Amino acid sequence: MSLVGGRWRMLIAHFLLDGPKRFNQLRRDIPNISQRMLTLELRALEESGMVLRTVYPEVPVRVEYALTREGERLKPLLEMLHSFGRWLKARPPREAAESKAAGEQTAHKGVTTRTIKRMTKSAAK
Repeated sequence: MSLVGGRWRMLIAHFLLDGPKRFNQLRRDIPNISQRMLTLELRALEESGMVLRTVYPEVPVRVEYALTREGERLKPLLEMLHSFGRWLKARPPREAAESKAAGEQTAHKGVTTRTIKRMTKSAAK
């Protein structure tokens, strides 16, 4: 987990599954990451052997990042996380799910924590 943990490493690896990318391409793919954080995360992934950094002797210098063979072993995990993320995004909002669950609990004569909180708030008024 120390190799791929953190907020950004799995996301960076996900975008590198498509093939080698330059730094600014990754910045466009992940707009919420700062330049400094992307640099630190890419260095950490490179040190762990998950990402390969290739510098081309051109003017201006071109640098590409790609997954190594070890990094490619993350593919099944990344695909599973991607499908889980799509499932999370597609499910109904939390309030709708909670109200539905509360209705089911009432049908079963159970009392939820949320119901107790509402009851104590109304009693305090």
